[in-house]
Amino acid sequence: MRLVDGAEAIRGDLPSSATRVVDVPLEAGDSRNTGLARFGSLSLVKERTLAVLDELTDVAITIGGDCGVDLAAIEHAMTRSNGDLAVVWFDAHPDLNTAESSSTSAFTGMVLRTLLGDGVDGLVPATLLDPAKLVLAGTRSIDDSELAYMTAAGLAPVGVDALATPDALLAAVEATGASSVYIHIDVDILDPADFSSKGDPVPFGITAAQLTTLIRALRARFALAGASITEFAPASPDAASDDLPTILRIIGSLTR
Repeated sequence: MRLVDGAEAIRGDLPSSATRVVDVPLEAGDSRNTGLARFGSLSLVKERTLAVLDELTDVAITIGGDCGVDLAAIEHAMTRSNGDLAVVWFDAHPDLNTAESSSTSAFTGMVLRTLLGDGVDGLVPATLLDPAKLVLAGTRSIDDSELAYMTAAGLAPVGVDALATPDALLAAVEATGASSVYIHIDVDILDPADFSSKGDPVPFGITAAQLTTLIRALRARFALAGASITEFAPASPDAASDDLPTILRIIGSLTR
């Protein structure tokens, strides 16, 4: 419910004419023997999100909820870009688990692995994300199974220290050969001392000022194909009020 409250708080601070709401089923949705919690609901939300995105002509910022909202958003961006797309994953977690390796069965920890092709039938996109077009940024909480996959796939995160300036991140995106970029932002990329409204805080993140600088540097070098902001989970209305200005600064760096 904190994620619901967070998404609603963000929507309340945005122009109504510039927002579209994707209805999420109130019912949980069963696993259908997939090993994935809420599979039925996830499948329906993906379908509904793609339908909304297909109606848009402008670049969309998809706001969660959890990282699962990126399943449809990145699939949509990959389809429109005809493969000329790098994905920058600003996230404390790589979200590279599978239904077999996850300890929680929660899709939020599997979404990126699903986009790469290792997921439950019905959620894996028709156009897969190439690991060579993926840049992990600020990743610092990694499960053993995720680390094994990253090693096998040659995925080396751009660490928090390297994000002090845009240089290493820009070089990593340039190495993908893509001219456009999708920017995923899980607010746990931010240090808890700088931003508190998240359900799974991970220490030693970057500051909001660093994040917006990095976003602007990416947009100055590459065409923006889409973006997301996820996991805003204020514990109270006061917490939402304290952290919403940061969310709005991030949106500003993506749009202006």
